[in-house]
Amino acid sequence: MRITNKMMTNNVLHNINNNKNLLSTLENQYSTGKKIQKPSDDPIIAVRALKLRTNLSEITQYVEKNIPDALSWMDTTESSLDVVNDILRQMNTYCNQGANDPLTAEDRASIVENLEQLKQHVYQEGNSNYAGRYVFSGYKTDTPLVFNEPTDEYTYTMTEPLCGEDVTAEFKIVNNVDINAFDKENPDAFDKTMPNQIQIYRMRLGYGNLESGATIEYTDGSTDAEGYLVKTALPITAEKTLTDPDAYQPGDDEVHFIRETGELIFGKNVYEKIRKSEHIDVTYSKKEFQTNDLRPEHYFNCTRTSEDGTEVITYEKQNLNYNIDEPFGVTEGQPIQYEVNFNQKLTINTEGNAAFTHDIGRAIDDIINAVSDVQETEEKMAEVDKMLEDTNLTPEQRKALEGIKEQLTSEFTLRTDIMQAAFAGGLSDTVDMQDKVNVAMSDLGGRYNRLLLTQSRLGDQQVDFEDLLSNNEDVDLVDTIIKYTSAETIYNSSLSAASKLVQSSLLDFL
Repeated sequence: MRITNKMMTNNVLHNINNNKNLLSTLENQYSTGKKIQKPSDDPIIAVRALKLRTNLSEITQYVEKNIPDALSWMDTTESSLDVVNDILRQMNTYCNQGANDPLTAEDRASIVENLEQLKQHVYQEGNSNYAGRYVFSGYKTDTPLVFNEPTDEYTYTMTEPLCGEDVTAEFKIVNNVDINAFDKENPDAFDKTMPNQIQIYRMRLGYGNLESGATIEYTDGSTDAEGYLVKTALPITAEKTLTDPDAYQPGDDEVHFIRETGELIFGKNVYEKIRKSEHIDVTYSKKEFQTNDLRPEHYFNCTRTSEDGTEVITYEKQNLNYNIDEPFGVTEGQPIQYEVNFNQKLTINTEGNAAFTHDIGRAIDDIINAVSDVQETEEKMAEVDKMLEDTNLTPEQRKALEGIKEQLTSEFTLRTDIMQAAFAGGLSDTVDMQDKVNVAMSDLGGRYNRLLLTQSRLGDQQVDFEDLLSNNEDVDLVDTIIKYTSAETIYNSSLSAASKLVQSSLLDFL
């Protein structure tokens, strides 16, 4: 085969170009640190890189965004529950003191003031928020758990689910002494009936200062064809006010509704009828709400109607079509879930009804009212003592006033007993709410620990995927430098050889 000069030149140029391409490839690897610059360089590396980058991107999203956000939300929740638990411990101490120790008027005033402030603080914690979202409000993260200010713009008609165990036996005083009825001109006309206690059967609703028109339905265990418990209407005999002398004395077959205090008072026969009922639904309306009152939509099925009636919003919170196999008060939860791992979601929120109840506020109200009653009796006793200091009293007047003082002494003793019972009730309610808060904290702590474990595992996976991605994409810099130096030497050598070859001219062949 005859080798021509042109063939030799073409081969030289081809080899130089190959050496230059190799040098260019190594130079790109050296400068970028990556094995390939485009998918066609190595499709296998390119496909594997896409998969690894996708997985690493998801893990990074979980580790650096989702999980820290979830942990911050749960930290806020835990902090609030810790504060509530501490407040309840203080409340418990005050209630224990009131239930067991003899208290002066100053002691009672101090305890009541502290309890009122602590009650307000408990409910203020219900409005804790994270990044502008209320953490205890379920899906309604833009709606606070409690009212931030007094409002009467809307009327809420709500159904509160209760049971026979919520009807408690209480004591009330009848024949209270009214010293305003004492007439100096006719002292013997004053009612000499001694105050005495009566037992009542009371159901305390979630709110006081209610509107008229409450209704009651209860179940007695009978079911319909579909297995749902049959509800029976329980008529309210009369709506009473606290000024009515028989407000707490219904007939055996009667039910009294006291709107100011939000109480249902049952006669003896009615109590026997409902005391074992597992479901008692009380529907009532309320318009005027005070600061730190719990918002009904977070607790009950209710309808909110604007003052002019143009806006009507219905909130469904619970399933009140009770199936015989369903536990009482089945709550349709509103879990806020974060995706914290591949196909793994975690509930980060704790709903307000799992930690904040109406009972503690109502119990403090009972204590305040009982203390106020004792204070009222003390003031009446002081007024009678002042009247007895009058040296111009006739023997009949003095005798009548001494009788009134004896009545007031009896009333003071009875009201003191009721006050201590109210403190004991507050003691029980604070313990119950502490248990509820502790359960909520325990549940939150369990989810928090799971999240920390997930974060730790994903952190390890993130490092592993970064190593895999680096091994797949990144070049060995030392090896690349050696190859680049070698390719550069080869390229320069090819140029040198070519320069010697192309030095030959036509004269060299003549």
